[in-house]
Amino acid sequence: MASLSEPFIRRPVGTTLLAIGLLLLGMVAYHFLPVASVPNVDFPMIRVSASRPGADPSVMAATVAAPLERRLGEISGIEQITSTSSLGSTSIQLQFAIGRDIDRAARDVQAAINASLADLPTDLPTLPRFRKANSAAAPVFILALTSKTISPSAIYDVADTVIAQRISQVPGVGEVIVSGADQPAVRIELNPVALSNAGIATDDVRTAIVNANPLGPVGIFNGGRQSETLSINPQMRSAAQFREILIKSSNGSFLRLSDVATVRDATRNSRSIAWFNKQPAVLLLITKQGDANVIDTVDRVKALLPELKQWIPAAIEISTLTDRTGTIRASVEDMEWTLGATVLLVMFVVFVFLRRLTPTVAAGVSVPLALAGTCAGMWLAGFSIDNLSLMALAISVGFVVDDAIVMIENMYRNLERGMAPYQAALDGARQIGFTVLSISLSLVAAFTPLIFMDGIVGRLLREFSLTLTFAIMVSTIVSLTVTPMICAHYIKGAVSHNETWFDRVAERTLGAIVGFYERTLRVVLGFPFLTMIVFLATIGLTVTLYVKTPKGYFPSDDSGLIIGSTRASPDISFQSMRDLQQRVADIVMADSAVEGIGSIVGGTSGSGGQNRGQMFISLKPPEQRLGSTTQNVIDRIRPRLSAIPGIRLFVFAAQDIRAGGRQSDSDYQYTLTSTDLDLLQKWAPIVGKRMETVEGITDVSSDRDPGGLQLNLTIDRKAASSLGVRVQDIDNALNNAFSQRQISTIYTQRNQYQVVLETLPHYQNDPSDLDHVFVAGANGVQVPLSAVVHYTRGLSPLAVYHSGSFPSTTVSFGLLPNVPLEVATANIQRAVDELHMPEGIRASFEGNAGDFRKTTGRQPLLILAALIAMYIVLGVLYESLLHPLTIISTLPSAGLGALLALQVTNSPLTIIAFVGIILLIGIVKKNGIMIVDFALEAERHRGLSSEDAIFEACIARFRPILMTTLAALFAGLPLILAMGPGTELRRPLGITIIGGLFVSQILTLYTTPVIYLLIDRLRRRREAVPSAAPAE
Repeated sequence: MASLSEPFIRRPVGTTLLAIGLLLLGMVAYHFLPVASVPNVDFPMIRVSASRPGADPSVMAATVAAPLERRLGEISGIEQITSTSSLGSTSIQLQFAIGRDIDRAARDVQAAINASLADLPTDLPTLPRFRKANSAAAPVFILALTSKTISPSAIYDVADTVIAQRISQVPGVGEVIVSGADQPAVRIELNPVALSNAGIATDDVRTAIVNANPLGPVGIFNGGRQSETLSINPQMRSAAQFREILIKSSNGSFLRLSDVATVRDATRNSRSIAWFNKQPAVLLLITKQGDANVIDTVDRVKALLPELKQWIPAAIEISTLTDRTGTIRASVEDMEWTLGATVLLVMFVVFVFLRRLTPTVAAGVSVPLALAGTCAGMWLAGFSIDNLSLMALAISVGFVVDDAIVMIENMYRNLERGMAPYQAALDGARQIGFTVLSISLSLVAAFTPLIFMDGIVGRLLREFSLTLTFAIMVSTIVSLTVTPMICAHYIKGAVSHNETWFDRVAERTLGAIVGFYERTLRVVLGFPFLTMIVFLATIGLTVTLYVKTPKGYFPSDDSGLIIGSTRASPDISFQSMRDLQQRVADIVMADSAVEGIGSIVGGTSGSGGQNRGQMFISLKPPEQRLGSTTQNVIDRIRPRLSAIPGIRLFVFAAQDIRAGGRQSDSDYQYTLTSTDLDLLQKWAPIVGKRMETVEGITDVSSDRDPGGLQLNLTIDRKAASSLGVRVQDIDNALNNAFSQRQISTIYTQRNQYQVVLETLPHYQNDPSDLDHVFVAGANGVQVPLSAVVHYTRGLSPLAVYHSGSFPSTTVSFGLLPNVPLEVATANIQRAVDELHMPEGIRASFEGNAGDFRKTTGRQPLLILAALIAMYIVLGVLYESLLHPLTIISTLPSAGLGALLALQVTNSPLTIIAFVGIILLIGIVKKNGIMIVDFALEAERHRGLSSEDAIFEACIARFRPILMTTLAALFAGLPLILAMGPGTELRRPLGITIIGGLFVSQILTLYTTPVIYLLIDRLRRRREAVPSAAPAE
């Protein structure tokens, strides 16, 4: 190591300039690092949507979803394909493997859509389209457009034509969904009685309208001297123009459209509405692409808004309903303050032990330099400043000073032996260089397995682990270069001549602690057998606690946004649903923590049926909520809503980490899949009812609504044939009358608008209205549909769901307060197993619950991998198979301390807490390294016995061990004590690290020397066996 440290010690100016350059590089890199809540780890997702107005869910699933899924399912790299088919619309969600290039995937999706066109119905109003977006993810930005003078349909037109299009062009925006009202359209409402009296079929009217409104090429006159293009009557664009269309003429009399229909300027879909704080509005739900940075994306959208306001009517007001970046910025800012507090606490520990400004600065300079170098590494790796990377930086502060502390402490020991400061620094760097390298390499080895984890958790922890790796690498280099250079040139002696009272108190206290340790260590070394029993008991207790400690996913974040789904009776009308939705919104708005609410009913937003609505509840900033978290508000709202009969509201806090593409009413999902639809329809309600009785869960909701009323029409083919009525004419008559059929397109310079055909609303109430719908028979006679059609009432699902191209049902659920996810999933699995479902149904946890089960199953393997990686690194460094065992023996006590801390604080072993245990494996083993390293040195170079060497090593290394442990412990303290936004995510990390360090510090200082001596005796016995063997 002298070859590395010596040039830097001899050239202080060059070393100082290099350190300053690294600091400046880090400051510049930090400025350019993007800000996010968590690393960008969303699955690459594409949503394909298609519409066929009037088609019921089963028809949409069979005629639209199935052909598309068959072609889309052939694309390589798809991890999950799900679809939702409701009245008139289908939405297909494609989830690709992490790492799949989304642009290449988009090209594959377009090719698959093109290949499926031959199998799709010819009457689709538009071709299927796709967007690079995750519809299950919470919107990152929601805008509300309101006006006191302009109608909602006109606002929708502005939003759809101008605003949504421009926002969609912003880099990072995944999808812009316009909800509430609908596009302007000309609605033609036929009077079936007037048509019958005139002897006209509904299809004749449709044909007349289509033929009266063409817009096609008509050619050009090309004469000898000049040319002229031809143009005929421009397209009709208003209801007044359509009223004058001639339907029929006879004997000089003319029948116009206005004679048999009401024609008005209205909307494409009359069953869609939204509100913003009780005021009719149009909502723009903006989601981000999977690989986009949320803050950059939202900032770009905000920067565009002033320009957009110049393009829309002044009477339209644009309000922000939800801006997810507010809580994200606050969380990151709070974490930055936490990082600052960590640096101050660690430097305080260093100063208390060293009590001199120069060595404190020598150790302290490693912190800003390590942080600067880490920021530069993060920038090169494309990472972001987020809660996880800042957590890594905060924790790294605790052990980046370790190397410098070990280096400085060793130099002081040389000074006390009478060496000159310069020589003491040179020899100290040479003596301790190997130890510093061992600590750093084994620390990196401990969490190397995290870097190679797969899935969404692996991607999250990869950035965390690599950030720590950067910090350790830089701190190692600094402690071998800058730290000894400062010590060599600025420390004058081992003892200060102007000793203060603080020095005397601190030294007396430390001396008393060292004396106590020395006395107790002599006693413990006298009872090695009893000590080994304690060690083995520690291992057993650690394993037992790990098995018994409930496991959890990521902690729930206080996001400030609540996503709600309302559900009413499957046979509810649109008007009744609208009234119930408003009553729910009124109760939610009455809560003091609620700042704004966006509410949606109807439309084609993928909510799954006409009995469902959506709510986006934005909360006030945390400081204005009187201490209420998002979860507190949810728990407060739930019981109040039971006062409204006929409707339920399912709510959950929007989270930054969400695995899986299925949209649902709650946080977690349990999915049933079967190739047999009848079998699925039989068992899905049974499973849903059983889950409602499971302890620990709430908001149990199945996406299957089997109770929707359906009128099954049966055509009497004999009667129809005898009357000269064609089956296709019956289908056309029903389509024209009841499905809001889009029969013609009005083209403008900036958008396209539909002409919608149906019967008058009061002829769409019940089956008796079939008497008023006529179809052409033989000789032009108008035959009422009731003469050729018989009906029966039945039930039909309001939406049909597929998973992996097979029919599926998803039961979503939330957790009650303080119920770990492992307990809830185990209870659900036990309850479902008791039902003894037939083999034709496959059941599995999906989304976050599925990812949790996969991740927790791999946790023991990750711990084993960390231990093996560390053993290999230590074995290579020490060229020994036995000494690494002594060092690794320090680890069970750390695990015991972490698990005990979780038990005491009643915290589950979440993913973040598990990361804390992995980190402890790396942090705690440094105690063993420092002791074993010193003992081996004493044995080999000074000829001490094993007993004397290990005893002297424990006493000599006690102070640096205590100092480094307290530094790491104080680094974790702000993670627990912080009270700002985002603390839910990082508190488990602080709990495990502090608990583990506290217990391991007490136990390992006694067990390590005993195990060292035990292994040494085994080694000596093994070496003695060959020499004792008789010679032949």
